[in-house]
Amino acid sequence: QVQFVESGGGLVQPGGSLSLSCAASTTSFNVYIMGWYRQAPGEQRELVATISTLGSINYADSVKARFTISRDSAKNTVYLQMNSLKPEDTAVYYCNADVQNANGRTFRFWGQGTQVTVSS
Repeated sequence: QVQFVESGGGLVQPGGSLSLSCAASTTSFNVYIMGWYRQAPGEQRELVATISTLGSINYADSVKARFTISRDSAKNTVYLQMNSLKPEDTAVYYCNADVQNANGRTFRFWGQGTQVTVSS
């Protein structure tokens, strides 16, 4: 299993900034991709950004140039700096980790989620 400790999130006005962090701990797997997804009420969960162990980054078009993902691979910790926030960024943000076991099988685990609300 993978345990997550997420922090950050909260309420911010449009145009403001927030940062999220997520630390993943596991003794059974190698963590190779970490990232953030979000889910707004009534919507499907969608990709925000992911980052691999080697630093390869993928952003959703809707957050490019506003959000920055980074990672401390030694600590299995991923960060998301969110700037110029918009009301449509309001959602529950979920940390995820794609991991691999000793047999090469891959799994995806999810954090518990943290609420981000952008409102005046």
